[in-house]
Amino acid sequence: METIKYSKILDWGTILKRPSYDATGIEKKVRAILKDVRQNGDAAIRKYSMKYDHVELDNFLVKKEEFDLARKAILPALKQAIETATGNVRKFHKIQSVPQRIIETMPGVSCWQRPVAIQRVGLYVPGGGAPLFSSLLMMGIPARIAGCSEIVVCSPPGADGKLNPAILYVAETLELKKIYKIGGVQAIGAMAYGTESVPSVFKIFGPGNQFITCAKQLIQRDGISIDMPAGPSELAVFADKFADERFVASDLLSQAEHGRDSQVILVTDSAGLAKRTKIQIQIQLDKLPRKKIATKALRACKIIIVKNPDQALQILNLYAPEHLILNCRNAAELGRSVVNAGSVFLGGYSPESVGDYASGTNHTLPTNGFARSWSGLSVDSFLKKISFQRLSKSGLESLGASVIAMAEAEGLQGHAESVRLRLASL
Repeated sequence: METIKYSKILDWGTILKRPSYDATGIEKKVRAILKDVRQNGDAAIRKYSMKYDHVELDNFLVKKEEFDLARKAILPALKQAIETATGNVRKFHKIQSVPQRIIETMPGVSCWQRPVAIQRVGLYVPGGGAPLFSSLLMMGIPARIAGCSEIVVCSPPGADGKLNPAILYVAETLELKKIYKIGGVQAIGAMAYGTESVPSVFKIFGPGNQFITCAKQLIQRDGISIDMPAGPSELAVFADKFADERFVASDLLSQAEHGRDSQVILVTDSAGLAKRTKIQIQIQLDKLPRKKIATKALRACKIIIVKNPDQALQILNLYAPEHLILNCRNAAELGRSVVNAGSVFLGGYSPESVGDYASGTNHTLPTNGFARSWSGLSVDSFLKKISFQRLSKSGLESLGASVIAMAEAEGLQGHAESVRLRLASL
């Protein structure tokens, strides 16, 4: 990790620049796969499942017997952990449902919004080197609370043609039944356009690699919505001299092990803490099964030494991290100055891992600086809000003159006449 000390404000944009990659070649491949799936349906899915997942499947839909086997394969401790996480995530997301309120903006003029669930949604769950069954919890629970009538799940199978048992156990826990053994770009294409086996959806959710991200961006051009722009996972930590360097190092490594293109940044006002943390990173790195992945990620990561916490917050708000840990003495107070972040973890005993799994907040978050303008996944992500208005005769009489004046000022005479005619009838 590169260490940068007391940089000038003008340099921050360069210092905080995220790793980039050339997507030209990727887009060409992804576009070809999506086109093939759109034109040839199940036949194309079988072809790419064999090519990329090395599995030949006649039927993509998970059968009841597979759920039964998965349930038996899950250890009791993991079942209990999933139950705890499910309860916490459900509690946190349930309070996001806002009751409909009718507002009388003036006598006789009533307006309101009615939240309506997106009818058909697709959830993509990565299942390769790290089967992210926790992502299914984070997507499936708010989808259920929102009331989506059709929830389609796709996840890549192993060479044995089966899905990870934990993914199936979570799906069964959430009463999700349309689970398809399809991965990669072909899964995004199947949910976007529909095939003989897979129904099309209106909005697609879920994390993934560069190919999945590219596929989601391309289907947007065809009118299929996606959850949010996504890039490699990232974490920023602010730690002061009172922080335990072991905790700081473990947080940085927990994010670096996500993938080779993950980014972690440590911002601190203590040169001593920075030095101790670098030592701890090396000690802990050797114990990680995913050491090679974490080591590659750390090469692009930075330690930034600043003069004070205020300067740290300036940098962090500019960076707008997906995850932000404030491991310092006055974390709660400092947290009030955070304006750009996906999810914030306050204090030395709030590791980012708890948000990934079981504290209750959602771990599907904006990356690549999109936290400046996007929120993380919530119940609202699965809803659309339809506005209504109702005017009485007296309401139209009160409001009509204003509407006519504004319409005529914009040169839209038809708008004005639609009101004038009604007023004349009164």
